[in-house]
Amino acid sequence: MDPLSDVLSLLRIRNYASRGSEAGGNWSIRFGPSHGIKFLAVIAGGGWLSVEGVKDPISVSGGNCLLLPSGRPFQAASDLCLPAVDGTQLLGALNSSEIARFSQGSDCFGVAGHFELAGENADLLLSMLPPIVHIQKESDRQVLRWCLERMREELRDPQPGASLVAQQLAGMMLVQILRTFLANREQGRVGWLFALADEKISLSMQAMHREPARRWTVTMLAKQVGMSRTSFAVRFKELVGTAPIDYLTRWRMSLAKDRILYSGDAIGAIAEQIGYESESAFSTAFRRLMGCSPRRYASSWKEKSAALCAPDTIPSRDK
Repeated sequence: MDPLSDVLSLLRIRNYASRGSEAGGNWSIRFGPSHGIKFLAVIAGGGWLSVEGVKDPISVSGGNCLLLPSGRPFQAASDLCLPAVDGTQLLGALNSSEIARFSQGSDCFGVAGHFELAGENADLLLSMLPPIVHIQKESDRQVLRWCLERMREELRDPQPGASLVAQQLAGMMLVQILRTFLANREQGRVGWLFALADEKISLSMQAMHREPARRWTVTMLAKQVGMSRTSFAVRFKELVGTAPIDYLTRWRMSLAKDRILYSGDAIGAIAEQIGYESESAFSTAFRRLMGCSPRRYASSWKEKSAALCAPDTIPSRDK
């Protein structure tokens, strides 16, 4: 897989929901903070969107797609000065297949989706993104139009398997929005996601992702992409924000966290899988980056998960 696919595969989408929404006349709805990634697709009509902490509201119209990756509260409205109803409370009273209707009429029709993420690797992607990713250029909208139209058909006239089709379409839209954001990135932004737009640096990252256990050196990576060692090292740090081997170490630790929590493999086996000669060498590297041993990391995660799942239980602060 490519680096973006690799990272998305580690996000561990635990819960997914999507729903069609209709609004008309004067309407305003507000949602509180949330975990995970929200996306909004306006199929027809339009309105305004305001995200907490973002200075200026944005106007949205038919064909626009947005990601809200930060979990911040937001308001969508025909007029942001109108008093807002509680969106979570309103949706809670509906069946999952029902189209949500706000106010009267159908001037605006859209689709909202939510990906709740499990695991601790979500920050690999979310830290790279601004509070709002707004896809509005006509050339970019054309790529998403097919997904939008298919999703509208599934929501307007549900057929057997409609929820699964809508879920797959939403996943496709998520990837396509990220691709478009990457292609239209702001100059000067630093991070692995933006570095994927650079052909040679992207190739070096693909090599590390493809063979994380290989004993890579900067010289080997530079040779892979046809650059001198010095030019490659400077260019990589300039775009990614860290040195190549530091990036490799962090990627190995991301893989390790995922495998510790989900694979069932022994710590020694995981160490070998990601390129460490011994369990002790791996544990030392893991502790340096994560602040605890791999075994403590696993037990802490189990404790946290058990506390979250236990009914009417408030986790103790000293854990």
